[in-house]
Formats: sequence, structure tokens, C-alpha cells
Amino acid sequence: MNEKISRRSALKLVAAGTVAGMAAGPRFAMAQDAAAQDVWANTHDRVWLGGGFWANPMENWKIADGAAECQSMGPNRSIHSVTHQVTDPSKGFEMSVHLSQLEQNEQDAGAGFRIGIHSELNEYRSNCFAGNGINAGVMNGQLILGAKHEPLSEDANPKDLSLRLSVKADNGRIAVTLEAGSPVDGLSLGAITEHFPAELILGNVALVSNYGASTKHGAPKKASQAASRYRFSNWTMMGEAFSVQPEQRFGPIVWSMYSLSDSRSDEGFVMKMSALTGPMGADDSQVVELQVQREGKWESLGEAKLDPDAWVATFRIPNWNEKTAIPYKLVYREKHVDGTETPDEWTGTIQANPSGRPLRMAALTCQNDYGFPYEPVSRNVEKLKPDLVFFSGDQIYESHGGYGIIREPAQPAILCYLRKFYQFGWSFRNVMHSQPTLCLPDDHDVFQGNIWGEGGAAMTGADESASSKGGYREPARMVNAVHKTNVAHHPDAYDPAPSLQDISVYYGDMVYGNVGFAIIADRQWKSGPEHVDTGEGREDHVVDPDFDTAGLDKPGLVLLGARQEEFLEKWSADWRGHELKAVLSQTVFAGVATHHGDYDGYLKGDLDSGAWPQTPRNRAIDLMRPSMALHINGDQHLASLCQYGVDQQRDSNWSFCTPAISAGYPRWWRPDESGMPHENRPNHGLDHTGEYLDGFGNKVYVYAVGNPVVGKDKNRYKKAHEKGSGFGFITFDTEAKTYTLDCYRFLVDAEDGKDSNQFPGWPVTIQQKENRGENSIG
Repeated sequence: MNEKISRRSALKLVAAGTVAGMAAGPRFAMAQDAAAQDVWANTHDRVWLGGGFWANPMENWKIADGAAECQSMGPNRSIHSVTHQVTDPSKGFEMSVHLSQLEQNEQDAGAGFRIGIHSELNEYRSNCFAGNGINAGVMNGQLILGAKHEPLSEDANPKDLSLRLSVKADNGRIAVTLEAGSPVDGLSLGAITEHFPAELILGNVALVSNYGASTKHGAPKKASQAASRYRFSNWTMMGEAFSVQPEQRFGPIVWSMYSLSDSRSDEGFVMKMSALTGPMGADDSQVVELQVQREGKWESLGEAKLDPDAWVATFRIPNWNEKTAIPYKLVYREKHVDGTETPDEWTGTIQANPSGRPLRMAALTCQNDYGFPYEPVSRNVEKLKPDLVFFSGDQIYESHGGYGIIREPAQPAILCYLRKFYQFGWSFRNVMHSQPTLCLPDDHDVFQGNIWGEGGAAMTGADESASSKGGYREPARMVNAVHKTNVAHHPDAYDPAPSLQDISVYYGDMVYGNVGFAIIADRQWKSGPEHVDTGEGREDHVVDPDFDTAGLDKPGLVLLGARQEEFLEKWSADWRGHELKAVLSQTVFAGVATHHGDYDGYLKGDLDSGAWPQTPRNRAIDLMRPSMALHINGDQHLASLCQYGVDQQRDSNWSFCTPAISAGYPRWWRPDESGMPHENRPNHGLDHTGEYLDGFGNKVYVYAVGNPVVGKDKNRYKKAHEKGSGFGFITFDTEAKTYTLDCYRFLVDAEDGKDSNQFPGWPVTIQQKENRGENSIG
């Protein structure tokens, strides 16, 4: 299915037979010269529709008996082609499909084609979530084409039809003709033609079950009782209007992630790799093979079984030759109904350990999908060629891709999560395939607005949002699937014993490029806000500027938990195999935000930050201090560079909280406007910098902050730039014992040398010893 397809050929996406018949009368002519390529008709039953498609939402579709069936009566359930986009409507194209109604409420909600689906970017991935387009199908016994409709023939069975759409130039506009035909005898059952400006035809094409509310050029709105669902087969597309890009296929192997770490044992360097596929069926292959190229020949390193929840196959290869870059190839052999197999390959390179030179790491966090597919960030990271990529959490938000979330039971909740998580890989897989990647799950990844994990306990008394309750809202099985998709390829956990509910743990270390990394889960054991009283409003927010937050530091409250504290203490003193250290976790251990949500939305304290609880916060920093580690984190949607203080200002580690890839909920650090006293402003003189006590009374020296403006632009990339989005980049110089920190804005060229590329106050170089309070900066 990966062969080159010319623009003059058609791709027959689904085969269910050729419309034929001997009856007299007008004929309904399906495309006979289409280059056949069976997909659904030769595919085993399963949820995932195949690499050529994006289903909205994935969990509402399945392949059943050779066709794509919608499982929901909800509106605008769609299947997009990801290989065919209309780029020149004047050259013409045709599509055909066989559709059958499976179920109907009081009224039919319609089904058929949708064309001209495009975001403001008109980029094929972003187009999959655009809310526009022209409907061309059948509804309540009528053909519909945009706002126009015509009755079907009296002989038509509107629940079982073949549709053909033809598009051609006509006197400066584009003529679109929709024709219905009998799938039994080939008789024409009606036709409708309408003219549109060419720009309305550009973009993606899709099949839709249940048109729902109208688009601008869609069908008339129907009453709320209109609902139906359909089954599609024999989808064909042909014509020069299409740009056909088979390389845009997304799967069966959707992407991979790997890590390489010095085990400091007889296993030498250990390479671990995750291969992720779409959710396959019981009769599909359940394994992925890993091959590597050595001396020009491909050598198999064996197969790994796919996890039937997370759809991840994990390889662990000890005694890896870390001195040489080695090409690899993941192979999934897709089995078909007719007994044949189609191999799908995903390739990359396992890089050599970058010893003897500085290690360069990209650090990213938080990707709200209004900015999807975040191309300026992914492009810049690719251009900078990091040795290591770190995602600190919120690879998804609950709003990703629309269609809400499924909380339980576990299996559909997992499918809902996977569909959203696939947008992350779709955006950054070209960054991850040839660079070691560390990827931490956070609160939104497990469908929680905030998370206080309480050591893995189940949440009790949860409402739908559950943003102010301790414990896990989702079933443990779903949480474990989230963990596996993110961290299965990480170096082995320090202590793999699960937490409560048998929820998996992943904290541990990695040694790579002469740098030691501690990987911490700073929410999994954290105490919930129901243990304290924050006054009026949400349990996790302190809104009263006069509230005494010292009373929130109650005995027995937890931040990292005893297990992680034990690990952090031992790791801080273990210098085997490396010269510099960094701690990687989800969020900053200080309250470096004074305003939340709205520009004037003052908030004294946010219990979701690592600033609370204060005593275990200080204890965690005390454990970090001997390591002289830089703390690298995210979550806040607000870039900051600060230094922790415990006994006195600036006596501890520095923290680099990177900007969000695509900032959603906005935050600001504007202490000077809030009347917070400060001392010792840095030499650069930037506002809102210097030594402060945060809203919880913690000592923090803020050197730089990336405050946003209120995002208003209609273009998603310009809006993300306004909202303070971007990414961080850290260079570890193990010889000079320094960390150089860059903080790039969203919509820039990171290599053109402009000062405006970075947030004010960056770049900065920190000496290793400054992470234990021996300061020279400022």
C-alpha cells in the first residue's frame, strides 16, 4: 500500500464490487479505470481504519465485514483521506462510494461526501479537524449538495445507495455534480449539480455519517431528533485535481520512540524502543519486528508483542554498541483476509552516544490542539538537531480533536485517549524517530485538569472535571495504558513496584552524553487539596491576597513521596559515568505565576504547582542540591528561569520551565503589579525579576519570564506566538561544566540569529556550581 501513485491514477480505497446491471434506462457509471487497491474489503475487523485515513473520532468507527461502519449516532462522524488533497479543482476529479444506513432515529441525518475541508493553514493534518466543507450526499430521501437538494427517484432505496461525485471547471467556476445509483442494477436514481468558487473546493475530502448541524455551505439544519449512522464501502478517488502523497500515510506503525542509557553494569548501554501502531484486530498480526543495519545488511533483533491496550511493542537490547550510529527499521506485517500480507516499515537511526562534546537537548511541554500540528516548533527542533528530546507532559488535552472524552469503562476510554495521543505523534514523529526521547505523562494525559496522585489512590467523590480532588479519576487500566504509551521505552524504573491500584511507576535515571538525568513523577504521590482549607472558591486555588498560606503546610503532606525521595538522594550522590546532572519532572517547584486564565485573574497560590506543600518542596530541593542539577520542567504554559531558595535566597538549584508548545490556559508572572516586594533585580533590569517570596512563602529568584499577550489572532500559529508558546533548548557542556539555556518563541526561525527569536532574558549560561548556591549570575 506504499507504492507510488500518480496524479492521473485513482486510488480505490475500498473494494466491494463494481456497479453493474442489465436493466434499461440511464446508467450510473462508477469509475471503471480506477487503479484498484483493496483496503477495507480485505482487512480484518478492527477499530483502526488504516494508514490512509483519519477517523473522527477513531473510537466511533470500526471495520466490519469489509466496510467502515460508524458506531455512533452523533453528528459529523467522518473519515478523511490523508493521502489525497484537492489542490487544483480546475483539473477535475471524481469520487464514488457505496453507503448503507445501519440505524435511524426519528429522522435521517444524512451521509455521503464532504469536500473542500480546510483550515486556515490548508494543511492536510489540520484539515482533518476543520469545521467547514461542502456536504454532498443523501438525507431523508433527497440528494443534497451544499444548500441545494433534489428528491431521489421513486425507485430509490435511500438506505442503500451508490454515490458518485464529479467535479470540473465550468466558465470560471467549479461545477459539482452528485449522482445516486442503484448498487443492484446500476440504474441512475437522481442527480444534482451546483457551482462553487474554486477556493471552496480546496482541501481534504471525507466521508461523513450523520451530517448534523449545517456547515456554511452544508445541508439545511434538521431537527434535534435527526440521527442516523451509516456503513461505507468501495470508496474511490481519481483525477488530476488531487495531490496524491502516499508518504502522508499514518500507520500501521504510527511512530517510534527510543532511549539509550549507560546501565553502569554488565549490561553496558541499554537501548529501549517503543513501536506504536493503531489499534489492531484479533485476526491481525500482534507483533512488530526490529531490524538494524550493520555493514550494509539488515539484521533482525527479534519481535516484540503489541500490548493490546496501549498498542505499543517494546524492545530492550542490552550491551548496545553506543559508539556508532545504527540505522534501524521497524516492520509490521499486516495480515489480510485473503491470506496475503503487506509489510509496513518505519525507519530511523539510533544515534551514537554523544560523548566528548556538548549534549544538546530540546525541551517541550503542553500542546493545546488549537495550534496543531505545531509545524513551526517541530520544524525548528528538527533544524537544531538535538541529541535528546524531552516532553515534560500534557501531550494531549481533553479537547484534542473534539468529540469530548470517554471516562469509563477502561477500554473505550483508552481508545479515546489513543486517538488524541496520536495527534502528538503525528506532529513530532519526525523529531523522535532518530533522537532519544523522554516523554512524561501529566494530568491532562490521564483526562484530569490537575492531578494529585495520592500514591495511586482512586479518586473518591469525583465530579466530571475532578480538578480539585486527590487520586486518579480514570480507571487504573487506562492510566497504565497512558503510562505505557509515554514511557515504555524509558530506561528501566529505579523500583518498578507499582503504586496503589497497581498503577505503574516510571521514576529512574538515564546516563547519556556524559550527563545524568533523574526522571521524576512529581504528581503521582502528591497530596490532594482536600487535606487543607484554601478559603473561598476552588480547593486548589488561593484567591484572597491576604490569606495566610503558611497554614497550608500541614504535617504529613507529600510532594515526591518517600520512594522518590530515597531515589533522588542516592542519585544525587552517584556520579558514575557522567559529569553534569539534570532533574526532569512535570512542573516547577515554585509559584511563578500571579495571574491565571484572564489577564486580570489574580491568584495568590495554585496548589497544582510544585510550590505546595512547602515542607516537602524544600525537602526535595535539599535532596537535589548536592547533585548541582538543573531542574527542567514545564506544565505552567509560562516560560521561566528561576533559582530556588530554601534557607536563604539563591542557595539551591536553578529551574528552567519551558514555554508551552501551544499555550492554552494563559498564566502571567506580574509580581510588581501585584505589590509583591523584591530585592536584587538582575543586571538586565527586566521587570518582574529578582528575589521574591512566592504566594506560598517560598524563596525564589526569578531571572527571566516569558509573559504572553492576550492571544486574539485568527491564525493558529500567530495566536500561539501571542500566547507565549515555543520551546526550550539546553546545551550541557561537560568540559566547561555549564548549562546554556535558549528559550525560543513559537513563530520564528531558530537559526537566523535574531535577538527577537527568544523570550527576554534568554539565552543564559549557568555554571554547574550555581546549582548549589555558588552564584555568579545577576
